[in-house]
Amino acid sequence: MAEIRQAGGSPTFRIAISGYYGFRNSGDEAVLKSILLALEAEGREQGVRIKPVVLSGDPATTESMYGVQAVGRMSPAGLLRTIAGCDGLISGGGSLLQDVTGSKTIPYYAGILKLAQLLGKPTFIYAQGVGPVLNRRMDGLIRHVMTRSAYVSVRDAESAELLGRMGVPRERIGIVPDPVMGLPLPIGAADAASGGAGDRTPVVGISLRRWRKDGADLARAAEALGELARRRPVRLRFLPFHVPADAEASRETIERLGELGPGSSAELAEPGDDPQRMLLEVSRCDLLVGMRLHALIYAAGQRVPMLGISYDPKIDQFLARLEERPAATTEAMDASAFADAAERLLDGSDAWRADKAPLIDRLQREAAWPAQHIVRHLRQKAKR
Repeated sequence: MAEIRQAGGSPTFRIAISGYYGFRNSGDEAVLKSILLALEAEGREQGVRIKPVVLSGDPATTESMYGVQAVGRMSPAGLLRTIAGCDGLISGGGSLLQDVTGSKTIPYYAGILKLAQLLGKPTFIYAQGVGPVLNRRMDGLIRHVMTRSAYVSVRDAESAELLGRMGVPRERIGIVPDPVMGLPLPIGAADAASGGAGDRTPVVGISLRRWRKDGADLARAAEALGELARRRPVRLRFLPFHVPADAEASRETIERLGELGPGSSAELAEPGDDPQRMLLEVSRCDLLVGMRLHALIYAAGQRVPMLGISYDPKIDQFLARLEERPAATTEAMDASAFADAAERLLDGSDAWRADKAPLIDRLQREAAWPAQHIVRHLRQKAKR
C-alpha cells in the first residue's frame, strides 16, 4: 500500500478513477463530480485524504473542471505508470460493462480492472449499471474482474441479478443508488427555484437524445410536447446533456413542434460542461421530461416532477425506484395521454413532492455508501 503521511499525521491515498470521463457528457461528468465529492466528504469523516487521479478522454479539461490530476485513458504506458503509483482503482459509475454502444467497451473497462489487479491494487466497483451484455463470451471476463474486486456495488437489482447469473456471488454485490443522487447544487445556488411556478409560465425541462436512426422518436416527442404547449402556456426549455449530439436532437425537435399556443415558447439552453450548472438548470424547472437517465436523476435530487421516456432498461429501473413507470418509449408515445400526464404533474407538483420525498431521501442517503466502504477498506488495509 503506497500510503503517504502528511505533516499532520493524516494518511493520504491515491485512487485512480476509471469511467467515461472527458467526453462532454453531462451525465457522466455528474457521476465523476459526485464520486469526487463523496470521497472528499468521507475522507474528512474518517480522518484521511483521498487524492484522485482520473483516467480521462480530455485530461486538461478534467483537471481544469475538478482541480484533480488526470491522465489520458488510452495510453498503455501512462495507464500502467498511473495505476502502479496508486493505492487502488475505482471503476464507475455509469454503464461501463455493456456492449450496446460498442464491442470494445467491456474489454476496455474490464481490462483496466484486470491491470490494477495484476499490479496488486484493490479494485472497487462504484454503483455501476451492468448490461445489457449481448456477447455472452464476455461473461467470464466480467465474472473474473468482479470476483477479484474488494468491493462491488451496482445501481439496480437487475445489474445484481445479471452478475449473479454470470457467477458472481450474490452476497458480495451491494445495490446502491446512482452516485448523482448525492450531487449538490453549486455553492450559493441553494435558493434556486425548484417548482412552484406561481404566476409565471411553467418551465418544462426537456432532455432528449437521438435513439432511432429514422428520427421517429423525436417526431413523436415533438408531437406530444406541441400538444401540451397548445393546451396551456408553457416554456419548453431543451437541456442538452451530451454536446453536440443532444443539442442537434433538440434543435430538430424544436423545428418539428409546429405552431404553439398563446404564451408558450421553446428554447435551447446552453449550460456548458459543468454538471452542477446543468443541475441548477433542472432545479429551476417545474417539470422534467427526460430520455437521459441523469436528467431524471437530477430531477429527483431536486424534487422536480418528471416524465421518463424509455429507450433502455436503465430508465425503467430508475423510475421503478421512485415507484414510477415511463410515460412513453422511443417506440410508442400517445401525444394526448402524454400531455394529460404532464398537466397532472404541473397542477399537482406539491403532492408529487410530498409523495416521493421519503423515497428520494433514502436514495440520497444510500448514494454515499460506496465512498464509505472504499475509504474504510483503504484505512483498514493501511493498518495491517
